[in-house]
Amino acid sequence: MSLLSKLRCITVDVTGTLIAYKGELGDYYCMAAKSVGLPCPDYKRMHEGFKLAYTEMAKKYPCFGHAAKLPTIVWWKTCVKNSFIKAGYDYDEETFEKIFRRIYASFGSSAPYSVFPDSQPFLRWARGQGLLVGLVSNAEYRYQDVILPALGLEQGSEWDFGVFSGLEGVEKPDPRIYKIALERAGKIAPEVTLHIGDSMRKDYLPAKSVGMHALLLDRFKTPDAVEWKKSGATVLPDLAAVQEFLTSWNELS
Repeated sequence: MSLLSKLRCITVDVTGTLIAYKGELGDYYCMAAKSVGLPCPDYKRMHEGFKLAYTEMAKKYPCFGHAAKLPTIVWWKTCVKNSFIKAGYDYDEETFEKIFRRIYASFGSSAPYSVFPDSQPFLRWARGQGLLVGLVSNAEYRYQDVILPALGLEQGSEWDFGVFSGLEGVEKPDPRIYKIALERAGKIAPEVTLHIGDSMRKDYLPAKSVGMHALLLDRFKTPDAVEWKKSGATVLPDLAAVQEFLTSWNELS
């Protein structure tokens, strides 16, 4: 009996699993600065500044400010401003407002993202097999409403339901986000559900902890994949391999 015959639902991580960022963060910050006649910020300093600012904001206002009822645009505005400051750039308010608007618009569009070539075929194949397909992502509402549809990953044709941390107020690796996914799938049993992601900490372990099957993708040949396999996880290179795996006589570890 193939694994596929045992499943009724598949949930999938988004960034790193279905889509990837194009270029570097600095590319978009550079374009925004140039649009107001300023030189490009230093890429390395900008990247480090963003990492620090994002980590601080995520800790202070998790799930993009959901519990604090902070509007998403305000959350990002604070994060981007702090990113520039930590990188050594302190623009006046009018200049920053123009730069921020450009950055916010860019990351609210499909421009900074690319879809892996096997993503749409896999999602359509899974739905064609009669499986419910859900997305589980630490992302804000624009992923669901704007970005994924603009990338050709539409609710109703590629996926059935979404669980996005900015809308739910719960984020991975909290196992509750997977329980929400099971509820949204119609109170489906975890034993007939498979989660696919690219993080041991955020995807594999919490999904398994609520009783779901899980496997990991290693699209970028991360060194961590060696340890993932040693720990007993099923690790595959892409979604085409997942499709083949599900239709063969394999057992998930």
